[in-house]
Formats: sequence, structure tokens, C-alpha cells
Amino acid sequence: MTLQRPGRAFVTLRRSGTLRGCIGHVAPDRPLVEVVWRVTTLAATEDPRFPPVALEELDELRLEISVLSEPTRVDVADPECIEPGRDGVMVRRGRRQGLLLPQVATEQRWDAAALLVAVCRKAGLADDAWRRPDCELYVFQADVFGE
Repeated sequence: MTLQRPGRAFVTLRRSGTLRGCIGHVAPDRPLVEVVWRVTTLAATEDPRFPPVALEELDELRLEISVLSEPTRVDVADPECIEPGRDGVMVRRGRRQGLLLPQVATEQRWDAAALLVAVCRKAGLADDAWRRPDCELYVFQADVFGE
């Protein structure tokens, strides 16, 4: 892995084991080092689910960086090729998109079916939207680094 090559990454912040921010960049249009720096800043300051991280919280935060592989399109007729814990999933339909990192299925103890339902819900789609021909389903893997 070369930090100057274009890359995809997510940064997850946790405070006392609880999610505190998570932002990613999936277009391979910037050097990985720049992507990681940018999404770290955004996870701390721009995740719409949380207020910006306060200075007093910094010592309590744990950082996890997930460097994503190139997504591979999956035939919707064969969702069994998804291996929870190894594969992250991304679903797209029209302007809606959802993505779940590989470690989410492990943390939630989801099988492939539950993972597909969850990623559809995250995208604001019906639970079975991944089965529709106008829906794109992708899998990817991640190298995960954390403290």
C-alpha cells in the first residue's frame, strides 16, 4: 500500500467504545494520505449524527482507519458470495447509496441476509431493494488499523 496512490478510506472514532463519528471517501480520486487526513477531520467535525468533537474528549477517543479495496459488483442473484466479517457491502439505487464496513457485520453478529437488509436501510431503501435489477450491489474488503 502506497500512501501517495489514490485510495478509499473510512475513519471511525469511538469514545468509551461508543461510536462518536465515522466518515469515509470511496472515490479513488486523491492520494490515500490525503483521504485519511480529510476523513479524520470530517469524522471529528462534520458527522451529522454528532456534535463536533470537543477538545476535552480527545484523550478518550480511539481512532480506527479502514483502507478499502476496490469494490466488486455482485450479481444480485448470488448474495451468498458475501462473507460477513470479510466483506463490506455497498448498495446504490438512483441517488441513494449505503455502505457498511466489513467489521460492522462482525460487531452486530449479522449473517449475509441481515447485512443486506441493514445496508439497504442505511441507504433509505426497502429491505429487499438489493434484489431489484435497478439496484447495484458491491462488496469490498478493508485493511483496518486502530489504536
